[in-house]
Amino acid sequence: MVNILVELSKYIIIILMSVYTFSCFSVFAQEYEEDKKWILIRQNVLMFLLQFTAYFVMYLQTNEQKLMLFYGAQVLLLTAVLILYRVFYPKVSRLILNNMCMLLSIGFIMITRLTYQKAVKQFIFAMAGMVIGLIVPVIIRKLRALKDWTYIYAGTGILALGIVAVLGQISGGAKLGFTIAGFGIQPSEFVKILFVFFVAASLNKSTEFKNIVITTAVAALHVLILVFSTDLGAALIMFVVYLVMLYVATRQPLYALAGIGGGSVAAVMAYHLFYHIQVRVSAWKDPFASYSEGGYQVAQSLFAIGTGSWFGMGLHQGLPDSIPVAAEDFIFSAISEEMGLIFALCLVLVCVSCYVMFLNIAMAIRNQFYKLIALGLGTCYIFQVFLTIGGVTKFIPSTGVTLPLVSYGGSSMLSTMIMFGIIQGLYILREDEEEIIEKRREREFRRSEPSEKAPRKKQQRKKPAFEEVPKQRVR
Repeated sequence: MVNILVELSKYIIIILMSVYTFSCFSVFAQEYEEDKKWILIRQNVLMFLLQFTAYFVMYLQTNEQKLMLFYGAQVLLLTAVLILYRVFYPKVSRLILNNMCMLLSIGFIMITRLTYQKAVKQFIFAMAGMVIGLIVPVIIRKLRALKDWTYIYAGTGILALGIVAVLGQISGGAKLGFTIAGFGIQPSEFVKILFVFFVAASLNKSTEFKNIVITTAVAALHVLILVFSTDLGAALIMFVVYLVMLYVATRQPLYALAGIGGGSVAAVMAYHLFYHIQVRVSAWKDPFASYSEGGYQVAQSLFAIGTGSWFGMGLHQGLPDSIPVAAEDFIFSAISEEMGLIFALCLVLVCVSCYVMFLNIAMAIRNQFYKLIALGLGTCYIFQVFLTIGGVTKFIPSTGVTLPLVSYGGSSMLSTMIMFGIIQGLYILREDEEEIIEKRREREFRRSEPSEKAPRKKQQRKKPAFEEVPKQRVR
């Protein structure tokens, strides 16, 4: 009986995820707010049904009551987030909020399947992230001086990265951060946000050649420190984010081409300077030939994806534990093995729908500083998704970055929650702008109404007097 339920659950989970993913894009086609509202409510129902199905199956497989208690705690957390955001911020983007909760729930499911202890830690970080995420939109909305702190952002970021480069602990061949009270802290995850604010503030101030040279030098210093720490994933993300923001702010293709050329030269130099990069490139080229020398991770990842096929093996039916750091860097492979490629592709599309919303906000908001922030954070988010999935599928060499909100990692969780909080703040600012514009139009319309009616009244008064004159003459 249990085996039948497990087998059925695979298809139920895929159907629920597919319908949810379809609604992420169908909501853009709706013209009426009432229709959008019902689609967004339906998304919440689908998310909770999917989460219940997954934890019920894991309970049947393990017979551990703590799983259902943990599931109940997650339901309370996600419900509280959905309600509190709506109470404090009525203008919040419901689609971004729903996607954030959906990605969190998928991460909880897979990490619980892999390591229960890590799932509990992830839950703690998620609670902290939710609290921070509820505060951030207020800061973005009320603090107007953010655009003036250009070099505070740069100085704080460079100092944090410099401390890690000198004193950080080595993990996987790179200096990533520190461990405090059993929790790992990776400053580069937060510096990415400061970096976006620095670039946006600097380019908002001026796009003259002199300022661009200074901004590029400071941005290059961030990247060079990360390269020195061999944290190449974060270095690559910052490099791409800067190029995109620079091109959008200046509209000069020459800057983008020069950046791509310089980045290509730097990549070749890094390959010859750092041994662990050579190992990753070798594993990317042929993971089976270098199976015992760095290719083991990628090979196991490909085995897992191939084994899962379209519909997956089912929760607790595969061997995702055989993939090294499956809960962190290779969680997409674990999801593909047990929940199937259809589910995994839907997960990618949910991430894409988040990025589409980020771009919508960037295009709609009028303030150039906030426009660049939305663009920079959106690029940072989607490029990190690309690096993670590209690495585990052997599309590109593995860079060791996490899948935002899904992979295990406290710093990644908190920084992504802050990022989503900033985006929500920008969305509310955009709504405020539209409300102000609408009120201005209404005032102008009211002012124009009397001036249009006045001439008509004068004409009506003159007309009877003009008609009475001939009558008097006839008499």
